Amino acid sequence: MHHPTLLRRLRFFCAFIPAMSLMHANPLPLWPEAAPGALGAAGTDRPELTAFLPAAGTANGASMLILPGGGYAHLSVHEGAGYAAWLNRLGVTCYVLKYRLGSNGYRHPAMLQDAARALRTVRAWARRDGLDTARIGIIGSSAGGHLASTLLTHFDPGQPDATDPVERESSRPDLGILCYPVISLGEFAHAGSRQNLLGQNPAAEQLQLLSNETQVTAATPPCFLWHTVEDKVVPVENSLLFASALRRAGVPFALHIYEKGGHGLGLPEHGKNAPPWDADCAYWLRIRGFLPTP
Repeated sequence: MHHPTLLRRLRFFCAFIPAMSLMHANPLPLWPEAAPGALGAAGTDRPELTAFLPAAGTANGASMLILPGGGYAHLSVHEGAGYAAWLNRLGVTCYVLKYRLGSNGYRHPAMLQDAARALRTVRAWARRDGLDTARIGIIGSSAGGHLASTLLTHFDPGQPDATDPVERESSRPDLGILCYPVISLGEFAHAGSRQNLLGQNPAAEQLQLLSNETQVTAATPPCFLWHTVEDKVVPVENSLLFASALRRAGVPFALHIYEKGGHGLGLPEHGKNAPPWDADCAYWLRIRGFLPTP
């Protein structure tokens, strides 16, 4: 876990750097020992969280777990640290997860284990640091969006009798932000993500379990989704299917489908002709009570 002195020092230094700068702690392992099902002891076998803190005096008590995309083969920096910089400017304390990947030999449930443990850890740290334990969101892009939607539909309340205090925490996010997400592993699947997640010949039961539009219930947290019609990597139908499932279950959501733009866009400032989804998302976060009203 973070050392309180380290957090104080980071916040102190944040007061002397420009608001656009990014201040983060060193990555910390999710588990004190090896992760469950670890294939070795290399860096690729150790899931980690990196904290990115708002400038001193600007934190609003909300936290966000960030899951970069990359087809379960790599992790895209602009969908990790890039999002943290944007959210830090809104006063949100951020944590970027380095989760295990199919390209390094991992398959489900390793990725979900990492995401669930990370959410529990963020909640435990919020409790420790005086942040709001009921304002903890998750944001994921592309395959990171699939992992985020998996946790949004496969969470649990924690183990009250666990000796590890982190494991006592719920893994349920309070809301989700899904950016051009992989959702379905069926007709509209991204084949590379599916293979990296489940291998060459996944069982029908696994495909159903992790086609997350089929797993939505009334307990699924509120979600913000965005996609572009021109996305040729992950078809827009993925977001449409998930939004339809949320609607049927009575779960609040916002869906933004933009005509122009491809895949992997990230933020508009990333220079890839991304639509203004960040402004739309900030508005949604405010009406959900996740951000204070200006």
